[in-house]
Formats: sequence, structure tokens, C-alpha cells
Amino acid sequence: MQRVFVKLFSLIALGLSAQAQTVSLHGLVTDPSGSYVPGAVVELRGPASGLSTKTDGRGQYSFSSVAAGTYSVRVLAKGFAANQKDALEIAAPVTLDVQLTIEAEAQVVNVQDATNTVSTDPALNGTAVVLGQKELAALSDDPDELSQQLQALAGPGAGPNGGQIYIDGFTGGQLPPKASIREVRVNSNPFAPEYDRPGFGRIEIFTKPGSDRFHGQGFFQFNNQYLNTRSPLLASDLPPYKQQFFGFSIGGPIKKNKASFGLDFEHRIIDENAFVLATTLDASNNPLFVNQAIVTPQTRTSFTPRIDYTINEKNTLVARYQDTRIELDKEGVGNFSLASQAYNQSTTEKTLQLTETAVLGASTINETRFQFLHSRFADTGANSSAALIVQGAFQGGGASAGLSNDSINRFELTNLTTRIHGTHTFKWGARVRESFNSDTSLNNFNGTYTFFGGSGPQLDASLNAIPGTSQDLTALQVYQRTLQLQQAGLTGIQIRALGGGASQLSVNGGAPVANVSQFDIGLFVNDDWRVKPNISLSYGLRYEAQTNISNQKNLSPRIAVAWGVGGSANKAPKAVVRAGFGIFYDRIADTNTLSSERYNGTTQQSYLIQKPDTFPLIPSLSQLQGNSQPQQLQMLYSGLRAPETMQASIGVERQINKHFKLSAQFMESRGIHLLRTLNINTPLNGIYPYGDTNVRLLTESNGFSRSHQLFIAPNVNYKKMFLFGFYSLSYGKDDNEGQPANPYNLRDEWGPSSFADVRHRAVLGTNIPLLWKVSVSPFFVASSGTPYNITTGQQLLGTAVTTARPALLDVSSAQCTGGSLKYETGFGCFDLKPAAGTPTIGRNSARGPASVTLNLRLSRTWSFGNRGESGLNNGGFRPGMGGERGGGPGGPGGGGPPGGGPPPGMFGAASGKRYNLTLTLSARNALNHPNFAAPSGDLSSPYFGQSRSLASGFGPFGGTSTYDRKVDIQLRFQF
Repeated sequence: MQRVFVKLFSLIALGLSAQAQTVSLHGLVTDPSGSYVPGAVVELRGPASGLSTKTDGRGQYSFSSVAAGTYSVRVLAKGFAANQKDALEIAAPVTLDVQLTIEAEAQVVNVQDATNTVSTDPALNGTAVVLGQKELAALSDDPDELSQQLQALAGPGAGPNGGQIYIDGFTGGQLPPKASIREVRVNSNPFAPEYDRPGFGRIEIFTKPGSDRFHGQGFFQFNNQYLNTRSPLLASDLPPYKQQFFGFSIGGPIKKNKASFGLDFEHRIIDENAFVLATTLDASNNPLFVNQAIVTPQTRTSFTPRIDYTINEKNTLVARYQDTRIELDKEGVGNFSLASQAYNQSTTEKTLQLTETAVLGASTINETRFQFLHSRFADTGANSSAALIVQGAFQGGGASAGLSNDSINRFELTNLTTRIHGTHTFKWGARVRESFNSDTSLNNFNGTYTFFGGSGPQLDASLNAIPGTSQDLTALQVYQRTLQLQQAGLTGIQIRALGGGASQLSVNGGAPVANVSQFDIGLFVNDDWRVKPNISLSYGLRYEAQTNISNQKNLSPRIAVAWGVGGSANKAPKAVVRAGFGIFYDRIADTNTLSSERYNGTTQQSYLIQKPDTFPLIPSLSQLQGNSQPQQLQMLYSGLRAPETMQASIGVERQINKHFKLSAQFMESRGIHLLRTLNINTPLNGIYPYGDTNVRLLTESNGFSRSHQLFIAPNVNYKKMFLFGFYSLSYGKDDNEGQPANPYNLRDEWGPSSFADVRHRAVLGTNIPLLWKVSVSPFFVASSGTPYNITTGQQLLGTAVTTARPALLDVSSAQCTGGSLKYETGFGCFDLKPAAGTPTIGRNSARGPASVTLNLRLSRTWSFGNRGESGLNNGGFRPGMGGERGGGPGGPGGGGPPGGGPPPGMFGAASGKRYNLTLTLSARNALNHPNFAAPSGDLSSPYFGQSRSLASGFGPFGGTSTYDRKVDIQLRFQF
């Protein structure tokens, strides 16, 4: 929300000398069209204190008698960007006319000054980035890819769950169409108590308000296999691929200066491909290599209307609705999963948002937000036969998803108040949320057989055991031996004695429906205090509580200080030193409660039979119940606590010259009470602690993490050239990634973090103008390898998982033979069954390959029509039309851009003509550089040490894509 306030100071000091020199200042304030702006606040700060006044009905203001000297003039009006003129010499009567720019263009028109200077404002930290309309034009129009790009730009500071995304101040929900986005702010005001999650990595998206002029645009985007390049892992020719993506947006007045509307529509159709890389068995039980691309059709439709309404001169209302429908066919296919594992998934999400803004006085603003979100997820399995998992080789049989659906209703209500008092900006408020989740799950009602790696005697050609021999077997070899011995007519007991047999059978049954609700509340208060012209102190407190956990002691103090070195009332600083500290809590999701209530052994039964001899038959539910077979129970610790992150930072921002600013920041994070799940009924020396063989998966809050990160952010703005981004050096460890190898030795889980120990990351964006009005916008992302875990692929402790890690022996390859020893080039000799007391390798002790991605958007715009009639005006709304978000007057979210951003004209300046036609070529991974995911760390897999997929998105984690470089062609028409 743009600040609307009047700061009233009495500045007429008694006893002024009659001989003191006095001068005057007056002028006219207009909007971009030249119309008067009544009621604008004009602040004058200079040798004495500060003066302020308002413009009259004709946009005029006047200071009739002020002392001569050097002043700073600032103009504020609702719906417009703050306009400030520094170092204004008033030695005689002066006329200063000001033309304001609308808030939606603030980051384009005025960002050059913000980019090349430093400030002590809490929201203007050096790592913050603002993306306006022109900057967003350089990013992908595809909502999935856009989300990945924003996450990459946010950096690793937010933790393992990535940056939290806010849409118009609301949490959750699908990303809106890019055409409806007015602005994106990243990493703004990281220690503000208004937010629950860490600010480093926070992504705030603001949608466009209405307009007093009709404007719109339409686009069509196309791609097929002939515009792409094949993944180097795919053995066949590039399979069929096609993308058709189109949409339009239109907006304009309903009643001039009273109400306006906006409407966005997008529809995307993709014949995507899933890449299967696996090894199964043929009809003769010989290994069969599978390298296959399977077409997986997808559609996404988004419909987003919005209305901005001026209730009266003090109150505005914004109503926004978004309906998003996603259809994904043949989900669950790719990687090890064969075509038979396919199921269809549909997602429907409907969101209603209402925001009312009230001006309560000259220095107070109140904002109330309400959101209702309804979402529904449905899975439909195409094959109801039993599923089959052969660890590290393939997954076949039917899809475990079955016929399942999940219906969720979420309510969110927020009230914020901002008040200016002298040099203090107070902000306080509350947010309450409640969710109702009704989940129908038939997951694994068809049953799943799983084969792990094991051991057995060597067999001769007649499948007889060779006396005195023993060998370790991969999961595929165990499965192969099982089929061979079954065909030879052996019983289940005989097969298991020879090293065959399934490792476990899991079957679910019982009541498919489970319901859970959850309520949480957050209260906060904050004060941004300008202690001195060059020193600001921001401090506050947040309290949070939620149902479904017993511990409610979630107090979050926050503090941040900024010192402008060498700055004063009349002199901007050249450097700013910042420091801050805050405590942040994560809410425990209602899905944890849902799982504990569903898999309690009564609502649903989740049977887990170790070493079954019934393969491939699935026992009936009555047979399992009658035989009192063990179950897999999921439980929540009674003293569960919300995960807590303590974060501190210190940084320096330096204005090198008028074209170059450099920021450096060190951040330390420590996480406690992190969630971790383990089997508390793991047998110890063959004895089960609870006296039965049930698997008891308990979710506790006893995990830890620690990370150190150094960010360096350059910001260059020279003529039409611009560069923004960051480099980060990161070290981090944690102990709560997945189930532990040994539930009785959690210290061994302390190891490199798969998100915080990616040592090097770099993100750079720029724009390069070329000849013939062509511009190219590169977006570069690079990262070093991510840590990954090496496991034996065998179930050694009865934990029902294969997370056990081997020992690494200091012997030669020639000595690494027989028994449980296995030599792997590049690593050494692994002992898959180390003796008790033998140290095993650490968690995440291996590291994957680096990733380098360069995206390019090449565009050319043709403009025609009369000048001065351009309808698309990056918002184009007048005062009183609403649509602003964030802080109130002087608040963290208000005012101008929080940090750097591209300069005027980046990605093509507005032509000023009525019609614009733009042709764009967008290349993802333009250099066709193959970026591989982390290799397989399963020593029982034939793919150990191999990258089996390309890195997905903008990180090192794997996906199922069959293309390496992707080129889209887009045609966009604006009026």
C-alpha cells in the first residue's frame, strides 16, 4: 500500500529573529497524464525541522515562509510512487512542479536512483530485488518455470522448503498468470515480524490493479520437438513433444474514478514426456535394459477476474478471484517407474481474496484481508494390480494411488494497522488461518511387494546351492532368483533359503476417509525508528500458536539496525552497515495429523509383512486381519514442537559510483526442533522394544541444522546496460533428512545438508540492446554439486527401510573381493555389512555434479498507432483505485522499491503508441549444456554412481525431462 499520511509538526519557533532571511516554495503536483493530484502530501525537510502540507483541489501547494538553505522535498499520494528531490537550494522564491508516477511503474521509472544509492530503510537491504513489468518480461510466461526462476533468484536463505510465496499478502495458492502480476519483491525486509518465515528467500507477488482506460493483450506460445534438443541420457530419437500456450488479459473502468476491472485467462496444453531409465527382466528372466520416453499429456487453465472499488474517499475494496484447473495424465511414470505405474491426476483450486483499505487519519492506515481457498486433488490409477518395487532397478505392476481424492478448504483473515508518530513507524496486526481437510485415500489398497538387496549362496547351472559359498545380491538379483526358483517348483521357504523371496509386502485397507482441521494464529507488533537521519532501528515481536500440537510457546523477537556511514540530514551515505537477528517458526502441516489419525491401526490398517512367502499373490484383508499380521503405524510425539530457526546476519552495502553498487552479507542460521521420523520399534539385539513386530513411525521434533552463508550482490546500471543477481558461498549441516540409518545412533545422521551445503551458487540477470530494436535478456543460474547419500540398499536392522550405510575400507581393488565387499571406482572398497563397532561412512558423504543454465529471451517489438494512446500502462490506475499491498506509511512494505532492479527501458521501453506487437524467442538452457542430477547412491543398484536424469528446474535435483534445450516462440499483441 502506498503511504497516505500527513506528518504534522509545528515548526514556528518563538523568538525568530526579525532579521532572519525567509524565502518561499510553491508548485503544482500532477499525475502522468497531467491531471491535478489533490490531497498529495508535500514534506519539506531542511536546516530546521520538517514542514508538510497538502495540495489543494487544483494540485497546488505552497510554503510561504521558510528559512533559506538546502532542503529535501518529498511528495506522497495514494496510488503513486513516492517522489523525492534532494539537495534543493532555496535562496529565493522557488517553483518546483512535480509529476508523479503510478506505483506499478515506480520500479521502472524511479528505480535508477534506488539502484545506485544505499539507504538505511529496513526494506532496502542490499540483497533485495524488485521485478516490475519490464523485468518480468525477461522471465518465463510458463507459471511452473516462472516459479522456479523466482526461487532461484531468492537464493538458499529460506531453508529446505524454499522461499515462501505471498500473493497480494496472502499465503498459499497457485501462482497467478504472469500477465496479471504487477510486481515481485524478493528478500525484502528479512526480519520484519509481520512474516512468520525467514525473509531471506521470501517472494512477494503483487497483482495489477484496475485502470481508468481500457487496455489489454493477448499472446500465443508454441514449441515442439523440432525446436528442442534430446537429453543425452535418452537412447532413442527425440520423442514427440508439443506445447500450445495462449492467453489474454483485459482491463478498464466500470465507473470512472470509482470502479475498474481486470480479467486474465491462460490455457496451456503440453504433450510432455517422462523418461524411464530402468532394468527389468525379460520373459527368460534375463536383465532387460529400459530406456524409454512416454508421452504424458498435461493441461493447465487459469481464469482470474479482479475488481477495484472506491467505497469513499477513505476506503477502497479489492476483490480478486482465481480459478486454476490442472490435468496431468500418466503421472507416476519416469525414472525407475514403468508405464504400468501410470495414474491420472486432476487439481482444481478456487481462490477468493478481499482486501479493504481504510485511511483512519492523517497518519494511520488499516488494511483487512480475507481469503477463502478451495482445492481438490484427485488420483485415478489405470492399473489395479499389485505394485512391484525392485530397489534400485525398476518399479512395475499397478499404480498404488488407486482412486483417491483430497478436498481442502482454507480460510485466512489478516488485519494490519500502520501509524506514523514522529520518527517512529508503528505497525501491528494479526493473522488467523483455518483449514478443513477431507481426504479419501485408497493408496496401496492393491498391495505392494518390495525386493531389497540381500545375500545367498552361489547357485550352479541347475539352481542348486554350491556348498560353502555366499555372496551379496542386488535387489534385481534377488528378484531374478525368486522367479527362477519359482519356475523350478520350489516352495517359498526353499526359495528364501537360497537367497530369493520378497523383502516385504505392504497392504492398506479399512476406512478410506479421514478428516482433520487445523487453526493457527499469528500476532505481531513492530516499530521502525529513525534514531538519527543516518541510523534506523527496527524491532518487534511475533507470537504464533496452532492446534494439533501441545506446545504453544512460539515467541519470535526480531531486531535489525542500519547505519549510514557518513550520512546526515542533508547528505546521503555512501555505505550502509546492517545487522539483524530473528527467530522464526514453521507451522506443522495438518497432513502430519491426518496421517497419524489415519494410520493408527484402526481407521486404516497398513499391514507390513517382513519376508513374505506369498509372492506374487496378495492376501485378502480378512486373511491379514485373521492372522494378526504386523502393521505400519504412524504417530506424532505428544510433546511435538514447531520447528524453530534462529537467523542472524551482518552486511555492508557500498555505493562504488553512480553506476555500481556492491553488497556483501554474512548470514548464520540454526534450526532446532526440526521434524524427524524414525521407527521406534526397531529391534535391538533381536528384541522388539514394544513386544510386537509392528513398525512404529514416530514423528518427533528433535532435529538440528546449522548453516553459514555469504552473499555478494553486485548491481550495475550504466546507460542501457544493467546487471543484477548474487553469488553465495554456503556451508550447512543437519541431521533430519529422511529416516536415520540407525534409530539408536542419531549422532551419525549429522552431515552435509542437501540444500544448505551446495557450496557455490550464482544468479545473474541482464539486458543487452542489439541492432534493429532487438534486445536479448540472459538469465544465468549456476551451482556446484549437491551432497547425496550412499546406502547399502539392504535392510539390516529391521527398520523396514534401506537407509543403512556401508563402511569404507582402506584396501586395494584386488583385496576387495568376496563376502560383503564391493569395490566402486572413484570411491574404494565398501563393506556392505560392517561388523558391530566398525565406523560407517557419513550421511551425504558424496557430491553430485555442478549445474550451469543460461536462459535467453530474444525479442523485437513493432509499434504502431497514434502516440499518447498506449493502453497498456503497467497498471495505469488513478488514486483511490486500490490495489496496493504491503506496509502502510513508512512501513516495510510501503514506499519505493526495496533494493535494486533494472533501470528505465530495460527489456524494451514503452513505445507510447497504441498498438504493440512483440515476437519473442525464449531458450531454456540455451547453451545446450547437459546438467545432470545427483547420481544414484544405492550400492545394490546397477546404476550406482550414475546420474539417471537431468537436473530439473534451476537446481541439481532430478526430473524426468527428455529434452536438454527448449526453445519457445511467442507472439504477443498489446493495446
